[in-house]
Amino acid sequence: MTPALRLSGVHKSYGKVQALRGLELQVPRGVICGLVGPNGAGKTTTFGVVGGYVQPDSGSVDLLGQGPFDPRVHRGRVALLPQDCELNPHMAVGASLRFLGRLQGLSAAQAASETDRVLDLVDLRDRAQMRIRQLSHGMRRRVSVAQAFLGQPELVLLDEPTAGLDPDQVVRLRRLFLSQRGRCTLLISSHVLSELEQSCDHVIFMQQGRVVRAGPIAQVTGARSMVRIRVEGDPAAAARVLSPLNPQVDGDCIVLHGASEDTLAELNRRALSALLHAGIGVLELRAGQSLEAALLGP
Repeated sequence: MTPALRLSGVHKSYGKVQALRGLELQVPRGVICGLVGPNGAGKTTTFGVVGGYVQPDSGSVDLLGQGPFDPRVHRGRVALLPQDCELNPHMAVGASLRFLGRLQGLSAAQAASETDRVLDLVDLRDRAQMRIRQLSHGMRRRVSVAQAFLGQPELVLLDEPTAGLDPDQVVRLRRLFLSQRGRCTLLISSHVLSELEQSCDHVIFMQQGRVVRAGPIAQVTGARSMVRIRVEGDPAAAARVLSPLNPQVDGDCIVLHGASEDTLAELNRRALSALLHAGIGVLELRAGQSLEAALLGP
């Protein structure tokens, strides 16, 4: 199947600063994909190139199998939420979304229906008549996210959608993103790796304008081939109890490796049985390591 998004050999410089250096990137269709990297990695420039408002110096961009962004081809099919998106503060929430829906090519009736639908998605239907300036920061951000889902686009790019939000607002948006899995392709840029780990099933890690690691999160974190066990007391002593399973000690954890999920399940059963039989308490058992540890290391 053609990827939802593919960038090949993309270069972009701003004077002497190379923002993208031969960027190779693919996002499979239907996934929730996290785009990760430090400041200056090129994430925002990548979004600009995909959205068509930053022209690359070279390379190719393909959206939904139909070439680079073209409003005649992709209008209503591709949506983008920039990091610092601000809607007109003087417009009412509902009126603003209906206006944006019409710009996407929706009829007046469709724009009204879609406005109600996306406000339901972000739990703000009751604020439709309020002016945007009257909303809290978190509510304004949720309205901005809502506009990205108008018309049910096939590809949605969200640049730092949860930046500056309190935990309750973050949870609300996470539920929204998860509800869209399989309905569209989401590419979410964020610095909060723990949040991406709960939302995404695919991840792309950028450094200095290049992709340095990419794939399903379960593959990147080793969730299908590794289990980490944290025990009471000395992990080295616990590892000796598990010596038939070829354990490794990593800090305060014992690590077991398997060839498949079925193998891991059997390893877990044998490890827990041996540890409990030896009177060693198990504090935590985790499939793989955290996304932060997998991408950034110790």
